Amino acid sequence: MTHLWLMNKEMKPYSLEWIVDSSYEGKLLREFLIDQQISKRTLTSVKFDGGLITVNGKEVNVRYVLHERDFVKITFPKEVSSDALVGKEFPLTIVYEDNDVLIIDKDWGIPSIPTNDHDVNSLAAGIYGYYQRVGISSTVHIVTRLDKDTSGLILIAKHRHVHHLFSLQQKDRRIQRSYEAIAQGKLLFQKGTIEAPIGRKDDSIIEREVREDGQPAITHYDVLKQYKGFAHVQLKLETGRTHQIRVHMSSIGHPLVGDDLYGGDLNILNRQALHCRSLAFFHPIKRIWMSFSSMLPEDMKNLLDGR
Repeated sequence: MTHLWLMNKEMKPYSLEWIVDSSYEGKLLREFLIDQQISKRTLTSVKFDGGLITVNGKEVNVRYVLHERDFVKITFPKEVSSDALVGKEFPLTIVYEDNDVLIIDKDWGIPSIPTNDHDVNSLAAGIYGYYQRVGISSTVHIVTRLDKDTSGLILIAKHRHVHHLFSLQQKDRRIQRSYEAIAQGKLLFQKGTIEAPIGRKDDSIIEREVREDGQPAITHYDVLKQYKGFAHVQLKLETGRTHQIRVHMSSIGHPLVGDDLYGGDLNILNRQALHCRSLAFFHPIKRIWMSFSSMLPEDMKNLLDGR
């Protein structure tokens, strides 16, 4: 759905709550919170930057001795955004939202984060503007970024603690994304894996390339359908390097349609034909697996349909 702007609300701090089970009887609150993956750095911030820890409604410190069925609540300090992030008002296609996470279906042509030109719309600026209007006291924590001209699903953590939990999942490769792309030429193999390190090109601050001293990168591809002159391809990543799909496909002689930075033809499409089609992750607070999907945008659909 496309979110409609709401009236300003009171900025409410982020908090988490638990009911203590019998396994923590007689143990320190500090131990319980660490088991909930509340880092020592976060506990320090709660103590000195305006947060609060209560048990059964009374303020306590981490040396409190727990009892079964104690009601523990931690209220985190309000987050402060950098001066570079200025809230903007434009519609966001929100696929899912709860107290902890936000999933956006991003249009192509919108950068994920602000550029040097603060007047240019970015997804982060749009999200921050939304936060200001609905009363979310957080800065913007984008977990899975997309390039400006890549469309599709993006995962956002609504608090730095949730972002921390997602970063642990990323290290374990537990956040799963699949992409669909249109690659130029005829691919010889129906399926394949591209394993080639990626690094920044020496003469560019933007462009990447396959190079021996780069970071390890692995991309799996599957040809969904071969057309005359191009192929509809599904891709999954084992790593998340900048421009990984674009660089890897170009490195095997099949740049993405419209990706002129890496050899794609702009006469076929005026942006790289790349879309994040599905997203799956383990919700770090609800502790359940969640999955979402997004339809191909019109420009890619029209090309595949011959329009």
